[in-house]
Amino acid sequence: MKLVPQLVLAAASLTLGLVTVDSKSVSAAIINYAFTVESMEKKGNGFFSFDDSTFSNEVNPVATINSLSFQFDGDSTVYTEQDDNKYPEFPLVFQTTSLTGQTNFALDYLFNDKSNPSSSISYEIIGEDFTIFSRTSPDAQPILGKVSYTQVPEPTPVVGTLFACSLGWMMKRKVTSMKSLKSKLG
Repeated sequence: MKLVPQLVLAAASLTLGLVTVDSKSVSAAIINYAFTVESMEKKGNGFFSFDDSTFSNEVNPVATINSLSFQFDGDSTVYTEQDDNKYPEFPLVFQTTSLTGQTNFALDYLFNDKSNPSSSISYEIIGEDFTIFSRTSPDAQPILGKVSYTQVPEPTPVVGTLFACSLGWMMKRKVTSMKSLKSKLG
């Protein structure tokens, strides 16, 4: 009989955690991604978010970025969506499929070097390709690199699961303390 309250408590905790996860994922529209840029010349990290309900109805659907923040390693300059050369129509996010068949989202983002405004250097991210090139010297050899993306999980399911586990732990302590009290009184 001691096992029944614990089973009920575990089932209630699991149900509460799953309801929290399911209800949030059904209504989720803002998607968050982290990305890393690597080339022989520059490396950096950034984040972007977009509303997946705003994808266009084109053959290759795209959506505009809600927010973007990017910074090269060792440089205090922060690039945002407003630094794109064609802002506010760009930067864009589009869907891509890897060789393994996994679907991800990728950027189309073109921005100038703002840490040195007199420079003619520009940076371009299109999907998994990163390019550094000169706007004024067409004969200059571009520097190529790679971009990798990772979806950032929403904090709400994690918080819901922690809440459910904490609630279960507190209920277990309460049951244990009530049993302890009954054994002392009885």
